[in-house]
Amino acid sequence: MSDNMNLPSFPKEKFRFAQRTERLHDVKLETKPIGYFKDAWLRFRKNGSAVVAAVLILILLLFAILVPFISPYTVTFRDGYYKTVLPKNPLLAGSGFWDGAKVQRETQAGYDYFNSIGVESGRTVVKSVRDRTVDPNGIVYYSIDVDSYAKVGYIYVSLSADEYRALLDYQDETGIQIVYPLQESYRTNYVMGNMGANFWYKLADPRSTSTGQAALDENGNYVPNYMLSANPDQAGYNSLKLAGDTGGEDGNSWYVYAVKNQSGYKLRVDYMEYFKFKNGFEPVFLFGTNIYGQDIFTCLAAGARLSFLLAFAISFINFIIGAAYGAIEGYYGGTTDIIMERISDVLYSVPFIVVATLFQMHLSERAGVLGSLLFAFVMTGWVGMAARVRMQFYRFKRQEYVLAARTLGASDLRIITKHIFPNAIGTIITGSVLAIPGVIFSESMLSYLNIINLETTHLTSIGTMLANGQGYLNTFPHIILFPSLFISVLEISFNLFGNGLRDAFNPSLRGADE
Repeated sequence: MSDNMNLPSFPKEKFRFAQRTERLHDVKLETKPIGYFKDAWLRFRKNGSAVVAAVLILILLLFAILVPFISPYTVTFRDGYYKTVLPKNPLLAGSGFWDGAKVQRETQAGYDYFNSIGVESGRTVVKSVRDRTVDPNGIVYYSIDVDSYAKVGYIYVSLSADEYRALLDYQDETGIQIVYPLQESYRTNYVMGNMGANFWYKLADPRSTSTGQAALDENGNYVPNYMLSANPDQAGYNSLKLAGDTGGEDGNSWYVYAVKNQSGYKLRVDYMEYFKFKNGFEPVFLFGTNIYGQDIFTCLAAGARLSFLLAFAISFINFIIGAAYGAIEGYYGGTTDIIMERISDVLYSVPFIVVATLFQMHLSERAGVLGSLLFAFVMTGWVGMAARVRMQFYRFKRQEYVLAARTLGASDLRIITKHIFPNAIGTIITGSVLAIPGVIFSESMLSYLNIINLETTHLTSIGTMLANGQGYLNTFPHIILFPSLFISVLEISFNLFGNGLRDAFNPSLRGADE
């Protein structure tokens, strides 16, 4: 090195001995230890899509658990008058969205029919008239928004004496008119069935209700066609009466609200108010009703509960069988592994749909539909779990800590359960979680194809709801819409959730920043 090189000069007082008065020692670690599962959680929560999926799964699970307890309806509830009504949310009343209304194209007679229900009851049935057109033949057509709940209108009911008196007492206590006068059409019988209960007005052609129009007065109002009697208390009716029931022009013509029959009394009631009288609450169906008049909101929750219980039970059973089987295969290897693997190959090659169909044909009578379905899932469902566990045991059984444990005299069972299995638990848990949506989808597919039928008076499933609604996709799409959305969101969420678990439990990613 050249003597002419300019070196920096430091004052002498800048130098000091490092160890003259100090003792050097290791510094205590201040960071907290992170366990395997905590590290997995820290990694999992960095995956935004997996966290959102976990929240959605939790919401769907709570929906399945809580709705049957808080809903006023049950799976056994059926109402033939409110079948296929549209979804209705009371919070959105008047918004024109999710309000139970449907656009219909009607002739003048149809418009008169629906509009008259609102005129008599004071309830809005035709919410709006979108369009009025006249075709080349002179036929008038209306495009109207009809309330699918209110359009039921009136029905005929037969009540016993006690039921009749209870209805009149309720009517007097609440001040709500439920019983309305019978019509002349009821006496003459040219209008048959409950649909005829809505023809309280005179028709331009009394012989036809299908093509006839209402006969309007000079002011354009409907003309009542109620049955009249000289007895103001016909059939013992002494409750609320319509404002126009004052004895008629001659002072001796009173409306007839009920007539006696063999079972008690026959009367005509406003069905929406009658529903409240019978059930104690207003008819509102958040997701609408199906073709049987069942509440889709409640049935979907009940079907989801069944699907979750079935999926969790099957996944747990397959986890136990597959983990034990795969652990023996992977740990002992050799001839044991070859024999057991050939058994797995044979079972895996059998199509699941064939197994499920055969079990339903020959086992369901003895074990029940659910029992035979459970056997079908368990018969082949554990094979995938066994293969996954086997692979993990081949991966870890030659590690140094396993060899050390064997050298110290640890038994095979202890090595399997205490040393190898805990290190493979992440992959095994991920596989078990991903099996859950597969079970739910398979059950729905089998129900949709009518290979199994889980529908009873107290039970339903998502697949059954999809099968029942497929024929009404064009006319009443809400029947199949909500079950389809539910299973779609569930499947997507479980896949994203499972991918998040897989990344979180992958040992090769531990300690690495993503």
